[in-house]
Amino acid sequence: MNSLKDRATNIAQEATKMGKNVYQSPSTVKETTPKPELQKNCPKVVTLEEAIRRSGLKDGMTISFHHHFRGGDKVVNMVVDKLAEMGFKNLHLAASSLQDVHEPLIEHIRNGVISRISTSGLRGKLATAISKGLMNEPVVFRSHGGRGSAILNDDLHIDVAFLGASSSDPLGNACGYSRSENAKSICGSLGYALPDARHADRVVILTDDLVAYPNTPNAISESDVDFVVEVDSVGDSSKIASGAIRDTKNPRDILLAQLAAKVIINSGYFKDGFSIQTGSGGASLAAVKYIRESMIRQGIKAGFALGGITAHMVKMHEEGLIERLIDVQSFDKVAAESLKNNPMHKEVAANEYAAADEPGSATHYLDIVILSALEVDVNFNVNVLVGSDGIIRGAIGGHPDTAADSALSIIVCPLLRGRIPCVVDEVTTLITPGSSVDVIVTEYGIAVNPKRPEIAERLRQAGLNIVNINDLKKRAEKIIGKAAPLPFGEKVVGVVMNRDGSVLDVIKNIRS
Repeated sequence: MNSLKDRATNIAQEATKMGKNVYQSPSTVKETTPKPELQKNCPKVVTLEEAIRRSGLKDGMTISFHHHFRGGDKVVNMVVDKLAEMGFKNLHLAASSLQDVHEPLIEHIRNGVISRISTSGLRGKLATAISKGLMNEPVVFRSHGGRGSAILNDDLHIDVAFLGASSSDPLGNACGYSRSENAKSICGSLGYALPDARHADRVVILTDDLVAYPNTPNAISESDVDFVVEVDSVGDSSKIASGAIRDTKNPRDILLAQLAAKVIINSGYFKDGFSIQTGSGGASLAAVKYIRESMIRQGIKAGFALGGITAHMVKMHEEGLIERLIDVQSFDKVAAESLKNNPMHKEVAANEYAAADEPGSATHYLDIVILSALEVDVNFNVNVLVGSDGIIRGAIGGHPDTAADSALSIIVCPLLRGRIPCVVDEVTTLITPGSSVDVIVTEYGIAVNPKRPEIAERLRQAGLNIVNINDLKKRAEKIIGKAAPLPFGEKVVGVVMNRDGSVLDVIKNIRS
């Protein structure tokens, strides 16, 4: 005989060898409730307060957020208000970026709820207050690729991530769009939330559209999610394309965009299969429109467009001019809808987008990037974070990541903004080292880094106005004179990290 009973001794022996128990009949009864009904009582679906309590969050820990709703975000304020109500103190807020809408954080900093901040950028009254010395600890600024690396390397350890999603099922399969009839919000790619979802100790999804399982395709997997919280609204989609993300009508920006397009077309990189990214400034975004006609005329197609994807790029993809879209952040609702509907529109995590130590990051394969700047200096260094008044008013974003990895980096910058020179002896704050910058485009001429003489020669042959960057600085000074020194204090209010994890610069407080 070879029955189960006869094999019992052998089963016990093998279990002992493996350090395992022998199977015993379960005492529980099989769950036979229809599964759609069972979803309604999924243990992951809880209130925000319950999610916070069950997450194990304690004073001094790190909480994280993403900024894909930009000026329309509602999650940061909602969660931090609740944390304040529950009595938490001394928390480290690690957001991918912070916007004007996050002004209420000022009071939470004053009350001790938030004692540290890590981010890519700050704007509005929050940025002004921090620039003037609001916080005891300096804000740590990282690029998007740098933040992705820091999370993966545990330099930035996240205890609890609070991530807004346009839709989620009860198990936590979530994304930045919804296919249901009850859809309320859309932000598109959740690229900056993905490292948090994959590596935080606890992950809380907040959604205003709880849909039936399975919510597919999804950006965030249920296996990474601990709790799901249904709220009235996670964000206002109409405010995604706000602030620096705009379709410019400014004549100077249009001129700069046209010049940048001419640089691209005559650079030697404008060939079939080239890849491109544009930054968030109006001129850099508009430049894509002006290379379109040359692409059609010359029969050139781009292999992919990268980064913050816009409606212009979606249109060119649909026309067959751009083969693929690689999206870490959807810059408008058209791009967000395209991500939902288009299989050639790919969503990527921040580290997959731009991390220096990620072998397969998309920026390593980027030909051309067009970026904006608050200031550039005679050594081609770039500042995109601190204004000419010493106030933090921007974001690092992917600026240093894309400039370093691209074959050709183009900075679009006016010579003057009002009565302020944008080409200076030395930038107020170093964000992107000049070694990464190839071309600076102004309305008074184009400066090419001396390290790229072949680019300068190609542009001269195309009839473009190539000038020495020192001459641009002198021209600015001749028009408006030298700017007075800023009244910086001695307190360090910000630390700028290089994308490799080293400290690049510091920001000191500005005296009123």
